[in-house]
Amino acid sequence: MNIIRLIKNNLFRICLAVLFVLSPCLSYSQEKIYGLLYTDMMPVEITIRDGLIRNVKRMNKLPKGSQPLIIAPGFIDNQINGFAGVSFSVGNSELTAEGIRNATYAIWRTGVTTFLPNINTNDRELIKRNIVALAHMKDEPALLGSIPGIHLEGPYISPVDGFRGSHPLKYIRKPDWEEFQDLYELSERSILQITLAPELVGAMEFIDKCKSNGIIVGLGHHNASSEIISEAVARGARIVTSIGSGLANFIDKSDNPLWPQLSDDRLLISLVCDKFSLPPEELRVFYKVKGPSRIIIASDVTKYASLQPGKFVTDNGDSVELTSEGRLIYAGQNIVYGSASPIKDGVANLMNLTGCSLSDAVMMASTNPAKLYGFSDRGSIAVGKRADIILFRLVGSEIVISKTYVKGNLVFNATPDSR
Repeated sequence: MNIIRLIKNNLFRICLAVLFVLSPCLSYSQEKIYGLLYTDMMPVEITIRDGLIRNVKRMNKLPKGSQPLIIAPGFIDNQINGFAGVSFSVGNSELTAEGIRNATYAIWRTGVTTFLPNINTNDRELIKRNIVALAHMKDEPALLGSIPGIHLEGPYISPVDGFRGSHPLKYIRKPDWEEFQDLYELSERSILQITLAPELVGAMEFIDKCKSNGIIVGLGHHNASSEIISEAVARGARIVTSIGSGLANFIDKSDNPLWPQLSDDRLLISLVCDKFSLPPEELRVFYKVKGPSRIIIASDVTKYASLQPGKFVTDNGDSVELTSEGRLIYAGQNIVYGSASPIKDGVANLMNLTGCSLSDAVMMASTNPAKLYGFSDRGSIAVGKRADIILFRLVGSEIVISKTYVKGNLVFNATPDSR
């Protein structure tokens, strides 16, 4: 008993002694990277250790031999339907662990270090199956925490052509909290956002319950009135999903969802900034009205990203075409079918169209989504944050990714001979 009491009384000293003895044997993964910080383009040295940013040191000039690459936090994309031939809303083929890995590795090459797989309107059992597949991969070590959760876009959206976009009509339905709870539990409570049409019967009560459970509500694929939109926001809706995209080609010039969503300062908007989803004039107006603090840049990218141009038949039997210019067309309604352009292209395009600074563009593509979803460990270059970092060049009107770090791991390197 005296020995046990002695150990208890000196436990702290014993632990320190053990650590002191073992310390020479402990290895610490540390790396220093150099570049121009995206906020002011001044030289900086960043120390990475054990997956975190440990130090950010300003410098007078870059070390000899270092390339003048721009350093920024990795992009956070809240709307990725698929990538490199892999769809997160597949119909006839199975979403596999290998497919999710391959898509993630390809996404890293585009500068995205965190993303929400988008699951769209579809058959109940298919949605369940894909949610389970993604939930099982969420904590896989090889993915380094790049998939913190899921974005469920539909099935509770407008059934009206134009407003429903390319979502299959036969699977669209009214909000069903019991069904959603089932999906939420299957996802291991990792559905972080649901996009719905607020004018549907039961939508307001559904929004109430989402807010109570900490789930972000997005408004999208809808034709709600100003009054309904205002009530939805008061109840907890936070963001408009890909504003301007889920609209019919012909709408009333005054009585339509655009004006109340743009005029309400409580609402953020997500913008798909490729060169095809929205015309330049719309993007400029949306940017001027909301400003960089209320905008999130998203890609809405599909599995056709990185594929060769051609005509395809989707898992739902729809015909789509990827043109040589990169436009993805849904033949059934002559509208865009999501996007084939990664978020880095949208960031560059918005900068070119609006003249916004690189700092503001990165804020919209990384910092703002991190704040929306409560990702306090990422979204900026700061001590203590995850080392989710990209290094890139601005080449003409393009962003060219040179390196991608995820949780301190170099997962993509286009410049192997440089540091």
